[in-house]
Amino acid sequence: MEIRELVLEDTYRMLEWMKNKDITQYFRFDASNACVESVTSFITEAKDNQTSCHRAVVDNQNRYMGTVSLKNIDFENNSAEYAISLHMDAQGKGYAKFATDNILAYAFDELKLNRIYLNVLSENKRAIRFYEKYGFIFEGESIDHIVINGKYHSLKWYRLLSREWRIKQR
Repeated sequence: MEIRELVLEDTYRMLEWMKNKDITQYFRFDASNACVESVTSFITEAKDNQTSCHRAVVDNQNRYMGTVSLKNIDFENNSAEYAISLHMDAQGKGYAKFATDNILAYAFDELKLNRIYLNVLSENKRAIRFYEKYGFIFEGESIDHIVINGKYHSLKWYRLLSREWRIKQR
């Protein structure tokens, strides 16, 4: 396993998870409209993006297994939003922990950020289990915060500070 820059060869594997309702049912955006052009555009734009860092999670044969990201990087406040999406055949195999370890090391050690945060739909129990097991700290819940397909959804908010992550690494 490793994480690396996204490349155009990742397009079709990325499209596969974007079209999988088991994966996208908890997304805030509608991935069903994704197409080759939109995914290749995302990959191309990711290379020059100054406020986000999107990386491919790959297996030992360099096959794309998902994307791990730092979004909304804010150097004034030393914070960023964490996100991860994995292909169905990567789930439950340690890719999420590996990718999270690596992107957080980059965030805290190289970018010198202080705070990584995330939000997750309150009904996404699998993701919540992972975040809590990993060590993200629950900060609160925003009730009926967003509307998806005409229905209100609540968001749970989590954080991990640099000092908390460093204690966890010992």
